[in-house]
Amino acid sequence: MSKVYDVAILGGGPAGLAAGLYASRSRMVSVVIEKAKWGGQAATTEELENYPGSIEHTTGPKLIDRMKSQAEAFGTELIKDDVLAIDPTGDIKTVKLANGEIKARTLIIATGAQPMLLGAPGEMDFRGKGVSYCATCDADFFTELEVVVVGGGDSAVEEAIYLTRFADKVTIVHRRDQFRAAKSIIEKAMKNEKISVIWDTVVEEIYGDGIVEGVKLKNIKTNETTDFRTDGVFVFVGYKPFAEFAKGIVEMDEKGYIITDENMRTSVEGIFAAGDVRKKLLRQVVTATADGAIAATIAEKYIEDKFHS
Repeated sequence: MSKVYDVAILGGGPAGLAAGLYASRSRMVSVVIEKAKWGGQAATTEELENYPGSIEHTTGPKLIDRMKSQAEAFGTELIKDDVLAIDPTGDIKTVKLANGEIKARTLIIATGAQPMLLGAPGEMDFRGKGVSYCATCDADFFTELEVVVVGGGDSAVEEAIYLTRFADKVTIVHRRDQFRAAKSIIEKAMKNEKISVIWDTVVEEIYGDGIVEGVKLKNIKTNETTDFRTDGVFVFVGYKPFAEFAKGIVEMDEKGYIITDENMRTSVEGIFAAGDVRKKLLRQVVTATADGAIAATIAEKYIEDKFHS
């Protein structure tokens, strides 16, 4: 019979690596499968000042390297492959990969989510150098500076309000002539003296010399373009969870995020979800690692009750 893991963890970001660590320390045979870059979004983050204990200069790649080494030291197997589908039927789950398949008693889906991009020239060049997708992560770097927020939904307006605690001026750039956010959030933003809005406008380009210095704006009604000076660009035009392979199998919300209870259980017995891929309030490295630890712990209890009682 082919090898059966106790837990197969889909995704090698902070949630997946934490799940692997906790699973292996509990003497479960565990594997973490990652398609692309170990660490996910965290691996592209230069500064991690809000991760507990990171008093000294801590970068995302350094933290992820330590997480990987720690999980491996306790016996977690790490595999680079692409998850194509999962078969949840029976006591043993099957994960179909681009290069074969894996069988496991439990699955932890930790494939994460990715912020949707503007697609404007300069966006990727200045990512981490003035372009951000997380105010909670990066607002402090813009203390007493001026920033642009792109978007018009709840997240964009809420994050703009949050940024006013640090920045001197926050300009929201929105492609429509009214916000899509909740009325109460809009009212709060409009009362804030630090917030101004540029309507019917898109960001055509982000430019600078090493760091962001400005954006080129285009009014979609008049086609007029203008240069707008700014120290930073915060993009909030939506997130996309990576969970297509689980669609129709586990319960999801309208945006494709996996719905779990507080113990990371999904709607399918033996399948758990952790980190940014699940429906939750706060998406941070610290909450992802907590999710992973909980998912692995509850998976262990599930295996004990299901297979050893």
